Amino acid sequence: MPNMIVCVKQIADPEAPAGSFRVDEAARKVIPASGVSQVVSPFDEQAVEAALRIKDAQGGKITVLSLGKDFVMDVIRKPMAMGADELILLQDPAFEGADSRSIAYALAMAIKKIGEYDLIFCGRQAADWDAGQVGSGIAEFLGIPSVTVAKKVELVDGNVRVERVVTDGYEVIEVSPPLLITVSNELGEPRYPKLKGIMAAARKEVPTWTAEDIGAEPSKLGAAGARIKLLKLFIPVREAKCEIIEGENPEEAAANLALKLREVKLI
Repeated sequence: MPNMIVCVKQIADPEAPAGSFRVDEAARKVIPASGVSQVVSPFDEQAVEAALRIKDAQGGKITVLSLGKDFVMDVIRKPMAMGADELILLQDPAFEGADSRSIAYALAMAIKKIGEYDLIFCGRQAADWDAGQVGSGIAEFLGIPSVTVAKKVELVDGNVRVERVVTDGYEVIEVSPPLLITVSNELGEPRYPKLKGIMAAARKEVPTWTAEDIGAEPSKLGAAGARIKLLKLFIPVREAKCEIIEGENPEEAAANLALKLREVKLI
């Protein structure tokens, strides 16, 4: 039976109105949105679902791992309510200011502490920054293969068969475990937690690990380990202009419209 690890992230609800988000341009930081609920990143929920489908078919254990701060426990316990076996949180001031690389390093070190694993699942990207780099970074730090943008994952004769999304369809890849897989929305909707699962998740103890607990090098964590320099953070200004094309009659108006579209090189 496979040992599976799923990395998830708690984020501000991406379905919240765009006007509720603010940034501090001088500090180049996102201002926490007031009144916006926290959720598990949707792609990460699909990663949990991918692991659960394997567990449904062949058994196994699912450990969920999340790095962050100010966790809302009812939110971050959701993967356990869905059916995962345990949840481990990584929370430490040393993790703050991280970029994709230093986040991937911290998660990889935590996975090493967990021990044996066959499959690691991540969402294809987080639904807040949409970078899509952490999953591949974890695989690099662990020295294992990775398959990205998966729409279906199965265990077949000891190998992992992945249907991977490509531009004009999908390709089928078979890889021997251990490996990391990033899951895309083409997998389908994740299951909804049942009351029994919610109650069971609420009773489970959730350990919190620090940088020292996972044996990480301070120089590779958080801002110290970041390799990306954020030059500017801003909310783009969108302007819309409307021009009425007229004519003496419908035919002339249509001709004038065609000329205008040609002028702006739309036809």
